[in-house]
Amino acid sequence: MKRIGILILLSTFAVTLSAQSETQTVELQEVEVKAAKVIHKPDGQTIYPTEVQKKASHSGYSILQKLSLPNIRVDEASHSLSAIDGRGSIQLRIDGIIVGREEMLSLAPERISRIDFIDNPGVRYGEGIAYVINILTRRNDSGYTVGVDLMQALTAKSGNDLIYGKWNAGKSELSLSYNFGYKDFEGNRMNETAHYLLADGSTRTIERNDIASRSRSLNNDLQLKYNLADSANYVFQASLKADFSHIPHNYNRKQIVDGGERYLATQSNRNLSSSPVLDLYFFKQFSPRQSLTLNAVGTYISTSLRSSYDEGEPYAYEVDGKTYSLMSEAVYENRLKPFTLTAGINYMQKYTKNRYTGDVNSVNPMHNRNVYAFTEIKGAVGPVRYTAGLGGSYLDYRQQEHDYRYWLFRPKASVAYNPAQAVQLKYDFQISEHVSQVAMISNTTIRNNSMEWTLGNPDIRPNREQEHTFQVSYTHPRFQSFLQAYGKLCAQPNMATYIRTADDKFVYTQLNQKEIDVLNLMLYANAWIIPDKLSVAASGTLFRCFNFGEDYTHCKTFYSGTANVQAYLGKFTLSAFIDSGFRFLEGETEGFNGSFTYLNAAYRYKNLNVSLTWQQPLNPHYKQFQSEVYNRYVRKTTTLHCRDFGNFVSLNIAWKFSQGRAYKDIRRNINQKADKDTGILR
Repeated sequence: MKRIGILILLSTFAVTLSAQSETQTVELQEVEVKAAKVIHKPDGQTIYPTEVQKKASHSGYSILQKLSLPNIRVDEASHSLSAIDGRGSIQLRIDGIIVGREEMLSLAPERISRIDFIDNPGVRYGEGIAYVINILTRRNDSGYTVGVDLMQALTAKSGNDLIYGKWNAGKSELSLSYNFGYKDFEGNRMNETAHYLLADGSTRTIERNDIASRSRSLNNDLQLKYNLADSANYVFQASLKADFSHIPHNYNRKQIVDGGERYLATQSNRNLSSSPVLDLYFFKQFSPRQSLTLNAVGTYISTSLRSSYDEGEPYAYEVDGKTYSLMSEAVYENRLKPFTLTAGINYMQKYTKNRYTGDVNSVNPMHNRNVYAFTEIKGAVGPVRYTAGLGGSYLDYRQQEHDYRYWLFRPKASVAYNPAQAVQLKYDFQISEHVSQVAMISNTTIRNNSMEWTLGNPDIRPNREQEHTFQVSYTHPRFQSFLQAYGKLCAQPNMATYIRTADDKFVYTQLNQKEIDVLNLMLYANAWIIPDKLSVAASGTLFRCFNFGEDYTHCKTFYSGTANVQAYLGKFTLSAFIDSGFRFLEGETEGFNGSFTYLNAAYRYKNLNVSLTWQQPLNPHYKQFQSEVYNRYVRKTTTLHCRDFGNFVSLNIAWKFSQGRAYKDIRRNINQKADKDTGILR
């Protein structure tokens, strides 16, 4: 943390000196003064990447990595993003469309006009979304585009390859993409020490240490998309996607030490799933100010799973899972003179039927329905910009004799004020809901080991979350920084716990308990030390957790930090990133998501980009995760080390070619994300 603070101060000092020099240069009219590349808004930032950043990038992940967005970890090797602060998930959009890996890899960075980074999503976004990144592009000036993006690990058995193509004729465009990924790791080692308080007052201690493991997976994704557009009058898009996932045979061979007894046990699982997804989208512009957008997504998921573990005694079960879901949304927008009005409704209907056989004998058909309506206005009064919205949600759940109906009003407000041109004060407030995963409300019990079981709770209720954010930001063409305070209050939250039965079984489940509160303070800075040549970014975070259960109170404070450096040297780009990892305390569990470090060197020549990435350098025994359980019946420490991710070196080769006449890219205002929750308890 001290080093990060020193880095911020040095960056500020260097920018101040350079700004003074830049002012003198402007007076001599020797350089052109450029506009600020970051504009703060009530719900986040609008970022204009530099030409240098775009030319040095080859995909959507590549450009986001170079922007050093606060609290966002970009893993180019695995093509993934995650929120460092653990506040929720990240929603990726291109021209308003929720996108996945294929669209991000085939994105042409040179066509990006700006990026909206929303760190305070409005009432129209789904629950659990902490950040929204919307990449806006210019008109596509090619009749066809073909390309490949190949990633191969050099130190482990892992790869991810994409091939794609787009063709257009008249008002139509047809695109096809195929993605294949695989992984075969044998270096995962999990070590666990658990202390169980028995009914007679004695303590039983069991150690479970991996001595061998294998983690394999194969993924195939195929997507076909058709677009029909008539300028800005109407847009129709139909997309059919098929995902196939296969886990052939994963296992962990463990050394079990149970008191004076020692023996070997094997935990294994197999999984095969397929999921076709149909996505239909329609947009109609009625007038220059009014528009209507409709979207519907139908998803089917078929899952076949087998799991076994012979600790204590053999235990095995199989699952035949079927999930059907329909998600739809309608949004009306009217750009009135004093403000812009947006209103809409979202509907979700889902049916899940998972049949367990073997040592688990259960069939739990579940019906879930969610209706959500919202309205929002955005406008400005002098130097004050505001966003105000109100949403109302209704949840309906039914599983055999269990059911509930839950209503919640979701107000949201944001106010931003600029006392000076470069300074902004912003306050955000919202109330949202949290719903447990489908698996944890299933009426099923499975055994995890000789002492522990997992029990779904069909009577658990959603809970309300109240969030407050205050931010002071400063923006300069070569320097941006902000200080942010974030607080969350959760009444009657869904909190995990262990329950001891009379026959000394320890059951993991979720219950509505008293309260969880969170306080987060963060300082962030991003600066061009040498314009268009060298940029640095750093952040420091204080994270305070308050947990009030039925029979405990746990409070702790954690600190974390990140640092990022980008050097642009003509056709070469050098990058370095480090974060200290994220620690959290939720309920009775303290967790640590491991630190993350990488060094990257990239070379770009015309349509070809070649990059080499070194992750977790000089760290052969990378600690990926650690958790501590502080339950009154169960005290447990679990640590996962991954040798395959330590000193992980990967090679990425990306090539694309475009030629032909102009075609207007479709910009979607809404998009329903495909359903991926199978509801299977594991």
